[in-house]
Amino acid sequence: AEELAANPSLRKVLLDPYAFGPRDVERPRQPFVNFAARDKDFDAWMGPFVMASINTKVVHRSNALDGYAYGADFRYDEAVLTGKGLKGRVAATTMATGMGIFLGAAAVGPTRKLLARFAVPKPGEGPSPEQQEKGFFDIRLLGTTASGERLTVKVTGDRDPGYGSTAKMLGEAAVCLALDVSKKDKPGGFWTPATVFGVKLIDRLTQHAGLTFGQI
Repeated sequence: AEELAANPSLRKVLLDPYAFGPRDVERPRQPFVNFAARDKDFDAWMGPFVMASINTKVVHRSNALDGYAYGADFRYDEAVLTGKGLKGRVAATTMATGMGIFLGAAAVGPTRKLLARFAVPKPGEGPSPEQQEKGFFDIRLLGTTASGERLTVKVTGDRDPGYGSTAKMLGEAAVCLALDVSKKDKPGGFWTPATVFGVKLIDRLTQHAGLTFGQI
């Protein structure tokens, strides 16, 4: 955090959705949810998602590695849906404000030390076994093609995403890498899950890791 606060160039890279991809191609401007906003596609309010800045880089690298199969003008972003009406708007605003305050405090030395001491989880801390068992996640993916066709997918997991479900996904990814991926077809390099595993990992996740993938 100290290096990030003192290094504007590093901050610029971390905010760049194309940071994991080639630099010599056209880079369409990407959407970015940094405060409460209404999502007209889901008819609900949304707030910023803490992992979006990382995930968008991975998705854009997948597109580049696949020869821009998603399109050279592909745009992508992630957010948290907080519900409809006033309740959803208040939840999205509260979430965005809290995240902004936290990031602002993390950028200043004295308050960053206080966060590290009293607010940020310590190494080894995390959801309890009971929380992992009772946790779940529900992700909605919506895409629109150049011709206007809409594609909608729902992905769910039966455990806490912070560890319970993630641990199972990592295990299945390791098995998939060992048994299903040909080194001839996928030589060494900086691959992404989508480009190195494809649907093979989806099959393993649905069969052994408690995930579901289906159209809405």
